[in-house]
Amino acid sequence: MQPYFFPYLGYYELIARTDRWIVFDVVKYTPKSWMNRNRILHPRQGWQYVSVPVIHTGADMLIKDVVTVDRARAAERILGQIDHYRVRRAPHFAAVRELVRGSLLDGDSALLRDVNVRSLALVCAYLGINAHLDNLSELGLALPEINDPGHWALEISSALGASEYLNPPGGRELFDAAAFATRGIRISFTEMPVFVYDCRPYQHIPNLSILDVLMWNAPARVREYLCRNRDAN
Repeated sequence: MQPYFFPYLGYYELIARTDRWIVFDVVKYTPKSWMNRNRILHPRQGWQYVSVPVIHTGADMLIKDVVTVDRARAAERILGQIDHYRVRRAPHFAAVRELVRGSLLDGDSALLRDVNVRSLALVCAYLGINAHLDNLSELGLALPEINDPGHWALEISSALGASEYLNPPGGRELFDAAAFATRGIRISFTEMPVFVYDCRPYQHIPNLSILDVLMWNAPARVREYLCRNRDAN
């Protein structure tokens, strides 16, 4: 999967079900995508974006090469954007604030990929999820030339000796189950019901960033939900 910026809960549900998570960082970066922004509640109505600025030098730039701009200022802005949760007495504001701070300010690398992977690792640790995260660009796999988007997962899974590949429900049409089967690999798609929670005085909006989920829910409750859904599948 591409490394997203504080992604929605379903992203972590997928991580919780895997033995190994491959950060797909060797393809072209898409500007203004989930890789550098996500959504949280707006203090007055609806939702708002939180984002980290990046240096994007052209259409051929790969995800692994994208660099963030002034992480300290980005952290200050995002911490300001989430402060309304404190005002509205979100019970886990302090813990989430520290996740944001640590993701953006800890670590020496300013690469967007590394910021996002660091946030994934911190959130997974907070939730008690055992996450094995690897950057594809650093694995040194001898992959063939790949021209079809659906073949990346097949070739990576095969090179790593995987027995099963998990994917979100979107993009089913990209994958050839028979091709996976010939390599002895099962392909599965996750289906996670919407996680509804009390965020009064705000109105609940589904599929916001994990930041919103964690503001209102204890890590044990989120972990229990993820594991229950995993076991049901």
